[in-house]
Amino acid sequence: MAFLLAVTIVVLLVRSGLSEGAATPGGARVVAVTSGEQVYVVARGDTLEAIATRLGTSSDELLRLNPGIDPVGLRVGSRLRVK
Repeated sequence: MAFLLAVTIVVLLVRSGLSEGAATPGGARVVAVTSGEQVYVVARGDTLEAIATRLGTSSDELLRLNPGIDPVGLRVGSRLRVK
């Protein structure tokens, strides 16, 4: 139960962060979830390569930080750990 509450709070924070999140140099929205951890919320049309480029990192680094994601089938609203 506590886990579901925590996930719900994170989702609400991420959603509100989309309009108030820190803009990165490429204009991508990144939201701090916990101290030191940041996530990127996948938007329509995003590819792993495009996200990596906007965030100044590599696709390989994003895959390392997000084991189990499908780099070809990113889903809108999915959260990718970027730090």
